[in-house]
Amino acid sequence: MAEQIYTIPVNDAFDSGCECPVCAMNRELENNAIEYTMGPSYMEDDNRALTDKMGFCPHHTRLLYAQKNRLGLALMLKTHTDKTIKEMKELAAKGPAPKSSFFGKSQTEAPVVEYIKELESTCFICDRMEQMFDRYIDTIFHMWKKDPGFPEKFRSCKGFCTYHYGLLYEKSSDKLKGDNLTSFIDALNNVYFDNMERVNEDISWFIDKFDYRYKNDPWKNSKDALPRGIIKTAHTIIDN
Repeated sequence: MAEQIYTIPVNDAFDSGCECPVCAMNRELENNAIEYTMGPSYMEDDNRALTDKMGFCPHHTRLLYAQKNRLGLALMLKTHTDKTIKEMKELAAKGPAPKSSFFGKSQTEAPVVEYIKELESTCFICDRMEQMFDRYIDTIFHMWKKDPGFPEKFRSCKGFCTYHYGLLYEKSSDKLKGDNLTSFIDALNNVYFDNMERVNEDISWFIDKFDYRYKNDPWKNSKDALPRGIIKTAHTIIDN
């Protein structure tokens, strides 16, 4: 199967040697989304309207601040807070939700509370990532069916974190049928458990190396066992 634009990120992730290729794809999506947000795009009216409406989650706010483009971030925060103040003043003026039940408990939330909960549930960067991430997951299953070389690449990777193992397991029954589904699940189980056990052994040896009895023994593959174990268990890539 000739490499297409939509297969390149998937192939790159599976070739990266990461403990979870799906985490690698997600990290690349996040980096691209951060760069896009802090690039010239923040001056475009359409993007500014979306960032004003959706805001950013705490995690991505910290990453945006780390980009050092303080003026760009300030401009986005200014128009976002302008919109938030205006709309919340209007909602706050409506007061608390009416108490309509027999026991005096509110059946609905105050308009301002509903607004805040909605605002807290949205993030411009998360939304941008999720749209592309779903396409990447679909591409994995497409390549499993259509690319003769991909199943072997899949079986040879370093496995997946527990979260993305579960995601692939869940999605597989919707994307694959018959023998394709059976072979995919077999490969997924093998590559996940084999590599979880490999990392588990590395973590165990990392711990043993703090015992004076093993002081002069080689580290083997355990020096970076902790960040690799974090990928496996928390689907988070730690920068060394």
